[in-house]
Amino acid sequence: MSAASDDRTTATKDTSQMAGGDPRLDKLVDRMPARVGDTVSYLLKPSSRWVRIPSGALLVVGGVLSFLPVLGVWMLPLGLALLAEDVPVLRSSRSKVFDWIERKKPHWLDPSAPKK
Repeated sequence: MSAASDDRTTATKDTSQMAGGDPRLDKLVDRMPARVGDTVSYLLKPSSRWVRIPSGALLVVGGVLSFLPVLGVWMLPLGLALLAEDVPVLRSSRSKVFDWIERKKPHWLDPSAPKK
């Protein structure tokens, strides 16, 4: 691992403790490409709430409009995960999704697994 990814991993762990977020979300963020992971880590900070909510809403809208050439379905779950930090109903759904991932796709949460 590089120094940049170590810093990101440390920052992500600190962020999850402050935000009270799910550590499984942190594991998924760590597996993202560095630039995307850094952006998502920033958005998950408690102080980024006023950026996180509009970003999550825009990602959800982009995911719904995934039939357009530039947008994609990948935007929908990322937007919902960002919104789940502030909406309790979505937080419980996010927890159920993470439970499913732990059962069916445990390699997604394994930091030693190679990134695709």
